[in-house]
Amino acid sequence: MAEQQKNNPLHGVTLQMMLEHLVEVYGWEHLSLKINLNCFKNNPSIKSSLTFLRRTPWAREKVEGLYLYTRRKIR
Repeated sequence: MAEQQKNNPLHGVTLQMMLEHLVEVYGWEHLSLKINLNCFKNNPSIKSSLTFLRRTPWAREKVEGLYLYTRRKIR
């Protein structure tokens, strides 16, 4: 099992960690422009965004993709 996760860049990274990183890098306003979600536009918070993202797989995939993009860009 550990061998399968070896090449997974998201292994050990929680959704909360991803979201906090993206908010730190972009801020809520620019994040809402990158990923058009109401939870990033209207009264955004980590808690409400996590609730939405955990229930919505397509939105979570967009957040994961942007997170991976920003991590590659940093390195």
